[in-house]
Amino acid sequence: MPETTRRIDPEEVDRIRQLLHARGVRATPARIAVLQELRASDSPLTHADVTEVLVPLGFDKATVFRNLNDLADAELISRTELGDHVWRFEALDPDRPPGEKHPHFVCVECGSVTCLGNMDFTSSSKRRAKTIGRITEILIKGHCTTCEATVAQ
Repeated sequence: MPETTRRIDPEEVDRIRQLLHARGVRATPARIAVLQELRASDSPLTHADVTEVLVPLGFDKATVFRNLNDLADAELISRTELGDHVWRFEALDPDRPPGEKHPHFVCVECGSVTCLGNMDFTSSSKRRAKTIGRITEILIKGHCTTCEATVAQ
């Protein structure tokens, strides 16, 4: 069961309002709440993940969905499909160049998604990538440590 009470950080709400204003997007309570959830998460969230937290707070699923898409259109969050036909959303770092993405790891057993952050590639990997084309996303699939430990037992 999701926790329906949370501590509001007025400074974070103010930062979110500034981000919305800078993109020309109205700072509605729903947009602030959605962006607050995504900024607090360390991995991409599905619409279901976000609604699990926000519906008990009085937001309906359709409003959450609309706002996820509005925020993606405003390039405040990214919308990514990681091979399982489910859209996942995550807040974009306002200090990163537009369109710059980081790689993700998806567990093929449990479906968990982990952001890998910045990764360094060898010079030969970079040369090989240039011969293929412009790489826009990297997705690594495998078994997370929890699932790997379960299989090993």
